[in-house]
Amino acid sequence: MSIIDVIEKKKEGNELSKEEIEFFINGYNNGEITDYQAAALIMAICIKGMTVDEISDLTMAMANSGEMLDLSDIAPNTVDKHSTGGIGDKITLILMPIVASIGIPIVKMSGRGLGITGGTVDKLQAIPGYKTDIDIDEVKNNVEDIGIALISQSSNLAPADKKMYALRDTIGCVDSVPLIASSIMSKKIASGAKNIILDVTCGKGAFMDTKTDAKNLSKVMKNIGKKAGRNVMCILTNMNEPVGYSVGNSLEVVEAVKALKGEMTEDVREIILTFGSYMLKMAGLGDDLEENEKRILKEIESGKAYKKFVELVGKQGGDISYVENLEKFEKAPFIVPVKSENSGYITDLSAELIGRVSVDLGAGRMKKEDGIDHRVGIIVCKKTGDKVSKDEIIAYVHANDSKKAEDAVLKVRNAYTILDKKVKKPSVILDVL
Repeated sequence: MSIIDVIEKKKEGNELSKEEIEFFINGYNNGEITDYQAAALIMAICIKGMTVDEISDLTMAMANSGEMLDLSDIAPNTVDKHSTGGIGDKITLILMPIVASIGIPIVKMSGRGLGITGGTVDKLQAIPGYKTDIDIDEVKNNVEDIGIALISQSSNLAPADKKMYALRDTIGCVDSVPLIASSIMSKKIASGAKNIILDVTCGKGAFMDTKTDAKNLSKVMKNIGKKAGRNVMCILTNMNEPVGYSVGNSLEVVEAVKALKGEMTEDVREIILTFGSYMLKMAGLGDDLEENEKRILKEIESGKAYKKFVELVGKQGGDISYVENLEKFEKAPFIVPVKSENSGYITDLSAELIGRVSVDLGAGRMKKEDGIDHRVGIIVCKKTGDKVSKDEIIAYVHANDSKKAEDAVLKVRNAYTILDKKVKKPSVILDVL
């Protein structure tokens, strides 16, 4: 079998066999297939698509490319959560310590930023010393000791997906349903979760532009889960504007810590309560969603959720003094206000434009080998539905260069649409599937 033959077959729009897909994944994972050959096949998949069987075969090949984590001896009814990506999406940092503090064992394998969307791994690594790359034995020990581990794919779990994930980011192949679905589900299957809840984002700041596209992706991932013997549910969320108020790695960690102490925006609160209540239900800890929401709020109010995050950071080598004193996070050298040019109501805040600005500032990657500046990003002070006055501060740009800051201010201002008409704040939860 030749990789050239496999590339040409998919280039012509033909269905790849299970053996051909496994040949590609195994060859790319062990270095026998080069980045440029993998890029050619990924591009062909992106353009020509994949059948249901191909997507399932790709998912399982990536899941089986490394070790498969089995937590059945210590946590027989695990629940995992994953997002398809968004702008300012720090939900994992808030939600997972909450449900772990309630007693649901959590192993969450996350990725780096992809395209304009942020990555949980990049955010965690903004905490000095935090190790996302820990081996499987340590993962299991952490779950036994404190009930939670938030890790990267470096632990030999779905390593082929990790390589493809980084490559897709730099060749314009991030918005393909087969590639998104197989990437997410391979991580979830490899990390051993029996129950999986997926945050399928849609809108200007997501890979899926419309609710219809998001439903299609959800259907594909639910089908993969069914074939793999997993219980999967999907919740569609609005990503037309950023989640919360911060976009950028350390900025989002700061917001997450404050949220764990009870200080959170309405959109973040709605997402946390919705996903958390369903996670409790999937774990068999309560079918009444309203009661589950009350339980979540109690965990936050009691301080247990925050303490669990501190425990997590310390357990994975992070300096907990940064969590305990948020002023310790290094600030960007240039923090510049963005002022409104007119009075009125914010009728739109483009998550896509905010995401692009954050990448330009250095919070994301242009090439897969690029580093991340954890300090930079954007704080949005006003969002859709808010009333503003002329010259009122609507956002702050955090930059490491004065010219970048100047350019970013103009672009962030252009991300806002301010008109005379009043609009309602957008719904966050769009559908439950």
